[in-house]
Amino acid sequence: MIDGIPCTALPRTLLDLAATESYRTLRHAVTQAEVERVFDLRAVEELLKRSKGRRGVARLRLSIENHDPHEQEARRELEKKLLRLFKRSGFSPEVNGHLVVDGISLMPDFIWRDARLIVEADSRRVHGTVTAFEKDRLRDQRLTAAGWTVIRVTWHQVTNEPERLIQTLRKLLSCPTPR
Repeated sequence: MIDGIPCTALPRTLLDLAATESYRTLRHAVTQAEVERVFDLRAVEELLKRSKGRRGVARLRLSIENHDPHEQEARRELEKKLLRLFKRSGFSPEVNGHLVVDGISLMPDFIWRDARLIVEADSRRVHGTVTAFEKDRLRDQRLTAAGWTVIRVTWHQVTNEPERLIQTLRKLLSCPTPR
């Protein structure tokens, strides 16, 4: 109960969704639960063991088996494409990780904390406005002043120049980071 209102736990809610909603809706719910940091795989698996024969069990089990938390955290199509490129190239960045710089909470697209490297996936649609342009520059300045290297990657670079981009990342990740 929350404030006197009966509520189900997240695993039970996901099972109920699996019984009544489309697979796509279920996958979105799992993704959103993970983004909100309330997803507990162990609790879902325990519920599935107790719920054999119940409607939705097979669909929820399939959703969990196909769930890639890193890809699901990538919020836009460009980020997903970039994440697949990173995986093929053997890179394992933190995706949409949390960072606090000068008391300001940030969520860069891709982070390599040890190398103090951030990669931002910039689509023209999202980052092409005057407001976004200004915010991006201010954010880059804050991160650079705090000792981070920030590179911005475009759709063209990911789709037409992936080898050059990967070479650049290899160089940046191989350089010792000044502390």
